[in-house]
Amino acid sequence: QGQLVESGGGLVQPGGSLRLSCAASGGTFRRYNMGWFRQAPGKEREFVASWSGGRTYYGDSVKGRFTISRDNAKNTVYLQMSSLKPEDTAVYYCAADPEYSGSSWNEYDYWGQGTQVTVSS
Repeated sequence: QGQLVESGGGLVQPGGSLRLSCAASGGTFRRYNMGWFRQAPGKEREFVASWSGGRTYYGDSVKGRFTISRDNAKNTVYLQMSSLKPEDTAVYYCAADPEYSGSSWNEYDYWGQGTQVTVSS
């Protein structure tokens, strides 16, 4: 069974940047669609970005600020976050699925444990 492990979260000031990583192991994730979601306390899990066959998709709240990328040699997906705002504060999750690449979190089969991102001065 495959495993996804996120890293790179932390505390950052408004306007700052962070890069999250999602390392995949033990599976055939190189051919899978990959996604990033986030969940703030008391809120539903929200679609952030996804990567499918070289195409990228973004949630409206992060368009123009976040970039998803993939390094198949390292079996790793990244989420570069810039111009961060306090409302970006959440636990960020990496997800993978062999067929689905959309914005519905419950369609993804594999999940990481999450990494906390806090945007605060």
